[in-house]
Amino acid sequence: MRVPLSWLREYVDMAADATAEDVFASLVSVGFEEEELHGFELSGPVVVGQVLSFDEEPQKNGKTIRWCQVDVGEEHGGVRGIVCGASNFAVGDKIVATLPGSVLPGPFPIAARKTYGHVSDGMIASARELGLGDEHDGILILSTIGVDAPVGTDAIALLGLDDQAVEINVTPDRGYAFSIRGVAREYAHATGADFRDPAEHEWSDVQPGSGFPLAVDAEPIRDNKAVQEFVVRVVRDVDPSRPTPPWMVARLSLAGIRSLGILIDITNYVMLELGNPIHGYDLDALSGGITVRRAAKGEKLTTLDGQERTLHDEDLLITDESGPIGLAGVMGGGTTEMTDATRNVLIEAANFDPISIARTARRHKLPSEASKRFERGVDPLIPFVAARRVADLMVELAGGTLDTELGGALYSDVEIAGIDLPAEFVPNLIGVDYTDEEIVGALETIGAEVTETAGGWQVIPPSWRPDLTDKWTLAEEVARIHGLDRIPSILPVPPAGRGLTPLQLGRRRVANALASAGLVETPTFPFTTDALNDLHGSATGEQLPSIKLANPLDGQSPFLRRSLIPTLLPTAHRNIARGLTDLAIFEIGAVFLPEPRVSYGTVDVPPLGERPSDEKLAELNASIPPQPRFLAALFTGNVTPRQPGRNAEAYGLSEALDAVRVIGAAAGVTIDVAQTQRAALHPGRAGVLSVDGREVGYVGELHPSVSAEADLPGRAVVLELDLDAVLSAAGDRVVAASLSRNTAATQDVSLVVPAAVTAAELQAALTEGAGDLLESVRLVDDYRGAGIDEGSKSLTFALRFRASDRTLTAAEATEAKLAGVAVATERFGASIRD
Repeated sequence: MRVPLSWLREYVDMAADATAEDVFASLVSVGFEEEELHGFELSGPVVVGQVLSFDEEPQKNGKTIRWCQVDVGEEHGGVRGIVCGASNFAVGDKIVATLPGSVLPGPFPIAARKTYGHVSDGMIASARELGLGDEHDGILILSTIGVDAPVGTDAIALLGLDDQAVEINVTPDRGYAFSIRGVAREYAHATGADFRDPAEHEWSDVQPGSGFPLAVDAEPIRDNKAVQEFVVRVVRDVDPSRPTPPWMVARLSLAGIRSLGILIDITNYVMLELGNPIHGYDLDALSGGITVRRAAKGEKLTTLDGQERTLHDEDLLITDESGPIGLAGVMGGGTTEMTDATRNVLIEAANFDPISIARTARRHKLPSEASKRFERGVDPLIPFVAARRVADLMVELAGGTLDTELGGALYSDVEIAGIDLPAEFVPNLIGVDYTDEEIVGALETIGAEVTETAGGWQVIPPSWRPDLTDKWTLAEEVARIHGLDRIPSILPVPPAGRGLTPLQLGRRRVANALASAGLVETPTFPFTTDALNDLHGSATGEQLPSIKLANPLDGQSPFLRRSLIPTLLPTAHRNIARGLTDLAIFEIGAVFLPEPRVSYGTVDVPPLGERPSDEKLAELNASIPPQPRFLAALFTGNVTPRQPGRNAEAYGLSEALDAVRVIGAAAGVTIDVAQTQRAALHPGRAGVLSVDGREVGYVGELHPSVSAEADLPGRAVVLELDLDAVLSAAGDRVVAASLSRNTAATQDVSLVVPAAVTAAELQAALTEGAGDLLESVRLVDDYRGAGIDEGSKSLTFALRFRASDRTLTAAEATEAKLAGVAVATERFGASIRD
């Protein structure tokens, strides 16, 4: 909301030396955010001048200029010669002269310069050049806008161009502040200055006539209070050609609204002043009376912006006998708009249901100054005042006559429920020892009626504050009025033993380890398609249940993911498209795994402010699908780029397996890998991940067709595991191992086994047989070729043995190794390769 300071001074006492910064500070103290300071970007000398004479001089380019002699006052140099290209003025007219040294909006500095054979000692300005509007019908003649002043008078002050406007951010719950009336009241709260309510002028008591036919379609309207008040006034014999006074143009401009003619300017002016949107109709263009009703299916309306709109049956309409003539509370229709030919005006002021107006404005993508106010709540007692205020201004400024016989009103009683406020509630909630006098004083200051009761007070909020609905909002008002700086800053002391849970610590530890290993974390939105869920969310690609959103952000991805891979793939594609072709990215996030034949999201949610029972909480929890935290990583491109003397090295399974080992080390578990098959992965290049025999995920190279479908050039390797399951398996294991002072003994062993035996199975057998002395075992070679029977393979493992209490001998290490070989031989028929 932009608030011109001269306008604000009309309704609240402000110190003569109060600056815009002072006003900002006062409004911030009562809860508004400072936005920006606005003003007219011009400086003097800009003065009233009078044309004494002029000579018209045709030019070679076909243009005729006037060489004018302009009196600008003795203090400004007397008579000056000025070249002017306009021809809409006569000798004796008073104009606005911008003299050398002045700067007009643009910025456009004025200086004496030679042009058309003369030295022009200044410029005669138009309204547009002064920033008073968009029209450029020639220079501004002061008599045409009802202004007269002695020659040499400062025109900046005369036309209100020295005014400024402070812009504040108005939160949705404080719609009353979208008016000068509301902001002036808040400024009075902040400073203690006297506030003069513009709604309490003598014209607020005038009741309308009853001669104009009005109707409300009762069944769909009045039952849900879509319109509480509807007031019309009639002003006859207006002159729409009259100019808008410069003070009104200046205020509207500072408030962010351009001048559109005296009749529309008046309606906009009163809307800004009182906060009640007003609409004016050309009375002679109306057919019969006015009816407020909902739209019928298929009805159309051409609004003031020239757009034909197909109406929805929830849209609230203003209609006459010809059909719709306006979208109630949003925008009027083109057939009855006020024009230069309008002579009789019907003024409408109403109070519409905020929800209905908000839905209509959003449905038609038609935000307006009117809808912005209605959807936040308009004072239900102000329409009578606003309609009469517009009528009075049209009489005063447009030469009209108020028709006291023809008018009308439809209204319902305004009932505001009282709120019980216990005496100790506000101090206990805010943490400040407010006295009873301070609490009552603050509430009465904002306009509430306060009645003492046995345990506190009953408070009836003012009509312009629909946001005050309970004792909590009243407590907030007390704190706001007496200053938020009185609230002490006390940090709560957390109970001992609280902090991150073991799972949270584990996730953080794993994420830090992967980042340290060179991977980049890339969080994504959890939305995907059903097909990608089936492809990546199951080993075989079978169709499993997915959760579909009722109102998805992206209609093409309406399902919640069962795997992180579908959301990592677009991230990789987006980076590659921007030239980042070497990627090692990961994400830790929730996946959604609905169980078959279970219906989710069908439980009635209890209302806000009501604590659910234990049974209801259990029911709510049961209606939510399991959401474990998964970890996924994707590798594509080169792990090391091409360098002098060294070829580029592409990412492959070895880098993905290294990442698996990093995850296992950070989690405190050993993650085993065994060969497997998976729908989205390349055959023969996929592995299953397990911890203590429990499957927790997979690793492998994406099938070429899957990579191509995701627009990934070249090879891509992925891994995904259930991080919650991995961390749960770790339990209380110590992640950091102690360092031994004893020397390790290392040996290798090559075993020949059938090709169907996986390296993981053989490694598990060696580990089990070797016992506690085996510190680590690592596969170093897989050989299939000469010297090995067909259908067999040779797997070579590097073994490291260490004892905690002594240095092992070679014989002890060999004995442990052979014990492991014995188990492998028993299970798989393994033999030591010669």
